[in-house]
Amino acid sequence: MSVLGDDRPIRISLVGCGRISERHIDAITSNPKLELVAVCDELPDRAKAAGDKAGVPFFTSYEKMLDTAQADAVAICTPSGMHPRQGIMAAERGLHVISEKPMATRLEEADALVKACDIAGVHLFVVKQNRLNPSIQLLKRSLDAGRFGRIYLANTTVRWNRPQSYYDMAPWRGTWEFDGGAFMNQASHYVDMIQWLVGQVESVTARTATLARRIESEDTGVAILRFRNGALGTIEVTMLAYPRNMEGSITVIGERGTVKIGGTALNRIEHWEFAEYDDIDREAELLRAAPNPLSVYGSGHRPYYENVIAVLRGEAAAETDGREGRKSLELILAIYESARSEHEIALPLRAFSRESQRA
Repeated sequence: MSVLGDDRPIRISLVGCGRISERHIDAITSNPKLELVAVCDELPDRAKAAGDKAGVPFFTSYEKMLDTAQADAVAICTPSGMHPRQGIMAAERGLHVISEKPMATRLEEADALVKACDIAGVHLFVVKQNRLNPSIQLLKRSLDAGRFGRIYLANTTVRWNRPQSYYDMAPWRGTWEFDGGAFMNQASHYVDMIQWLVGQVESVTARTATLARRIESEDTGVAILRFRNGALGTIEVTMLAYPRNMEGSITVIGERGTVKIGGTALNRIEHWEFAEYDDIDREAELLRAAPNPLSVYGSGHRPYYENVIAVLRGEAAAETDGREGRKSLELILAIYESARSEHEIALPLRAFSRESQRA
């Protein structure tokens, strides 16, 4: 993989000037080791507003931005279904790819993106910023140290509110082609979190429903997981919590420890108890009253870009590269296949067609 050997700022262009782009632009412009060089959106007013605010050129043609802006990497913040094609276009021009989650909506497209980046010799980053939350890092350290002993049960819960007006704001939202539903979009980080923390999933049984929103995909769903290490897990997701976001949490229960992390964006420790004391416990106590971030996106984009810098300087490995980002996509697609077929689905998946989503 190519690395950047000089000390100049790493130049990044960005496509997709919607809600999440603000987090990327903040992370880039606040870091002297990074330089935002251009932004792009197919909506002229939105592209101009983002470019003017950041003081950089704006484009409405992604291809023109790729061929014009002098960039080292591209941050892709467009609808999920567009990520693979846009990532491949960037890789073919020798640009590193920073893709928002999920990296694709189909497994074969994710694999095509990984392959294109491998062939081009560029890095592929998939943004999973909540992995870097201080509370989650403490939980990960405790798991890796074996403090839980045998893991019995894990749960992640996403009880949020997305009104119909949210979906009506953009025609791609809630569609199978560009977005997916509550599991693929809103709960994607939480699906990633449970498999990253507990381990590989052996099989999944799930049910989904579209109960209140006028969208193609689901607004509510539940999944039961069986992990390869013998643990069981559950995922509960809804976008119908009244009248506002209620909870986003993860709980791990083992033979020698129990932890629950909640808050707006997995930022606050709600329960932390182990059979034996460790210095990690002192750090955890400080996070029991951690303030909630301003949004469910959390505050992890800045440290995520620190890892991008270290990787592109040849100083570190990627926190979440394309192969790591693929894992949660595969689990989400297995959840959808189980809900469609009403059967337990074994992992790994080999393929997942658009037709099976719509069936």
